[in-house]
Amino acid sequence: MDFSSSRQWISSLWFLFGAYWLVSAFKRKKTKQRESMLQRFGYTLLLAAGFYLLYQSQPLYGWLRDRFLPAGPASEWFGVLLTAAGIGVAFWARWHLGTNWSGVVTLKEGHELIRTGPYRMIRHPIYTGILLALLGTAITFGEVRALLAVVIVWLSFYIKALREETFLTQEFGPSFTEHKRQTGMFLPRFS
Repeated sequence: MDFSSSRQWISSLWFLFGAYWLVSAFKRKKTKQRESMLQRFGYTLLLAAGFYLLYQSQPLYGWLRDRFLPAGPASEWFGVLLTAAGIGVAFWARWHLGTNWSGVVTLKEGHELIRTGPYRMIRHPIYTGILLALLGTAITFGEVRALLAVVIVWLSFYIKALREETFLTQEFGPSFTEHKRQTGMFLPRFS
């Protein structure tokens, strides 16, 4: 492996992210309520489209390969730092969520409303971390297709987050309403 390459660092960071997610997925509470497969299909399709666009080697339209940043080590390594920071935020959030986590929209038996760590300020900090990491990856790649991928993944997460919030409102009522008032969906609320 060539760790003098910004792209190698990006690949390694995403591999580390995937490995952590795989290992931590084994520690979850039993599911009490789950979204339907049809509901899941919509945002999963968008998520797959975003990652496909980011990592495809031959885009269908040449303009997707146009650069939004000039190629150069400064922007590439800044993107690596953002990717690492985003993955760090996602890890931190996943650790605080603990056994309440699920890859699909669910309510768990004994589900808890987490308000520690990044959840004190942000309702969906795992998505925040992943989006920050994707933005860093897009900056490292420097191509329009990478920015478009970030937008598509954001839309996927927005749809999924709205569904999660419906479940959480159903489960926690006024407590979750108060949490929503005090926090931002993907960014901290400072007002």
